[in-house]
Amino acid sequence: MDRPLPVPNADTAPFWDGCAAGVVTVQRCEACGATQFPPRPFCTSCRSNRLTWGPTSGRATVASFTVVHRAPVPAFREAVPYVLALVDLPEGPRLMTNVVDCDPQDVRIGQAVRFVFRRVADGAPPLPCCVPDPEVA
Repeated sequence: MDRPLPVPNADTAPFWDGCAAGVVTVQRCEACGATQFPPRPFCTSCRSNRLTWGPTSGRATVASFTVVHRAPVPAFREAVPYVLALVDLPEGPRLMTNVVDCDPQDVRIGQAVRFVFRRVADGAPPLPCCVPDPEVA
């Protein structure tokens, strides 16, 4: 069984295009200034449809996480254990991602992380993952 992969659509294509360029992007509302993720065709704060896309700093903070020891589907068996985390961007939104390139037991709430991008399949957009940020200890 293959891993489930993102299928970009009209609302999410700019996010995945950013990932292909090595940048996490989020929507910004021109009417009220709010940022949001996941992408939507309207602002969740004021309901305006005047949304633009902009880059983020590429950094985040771990808000919550779990270490997955049992694969939810066979396609993830080789990946366990892995860290599934909610990370807060300084720009406002919270994203769900994996924390990689570290021992899962070393991940902590409040930990500074930065985004990296991993290609998991040919033809699919690279996935944004986080690694511990060595510049912020």
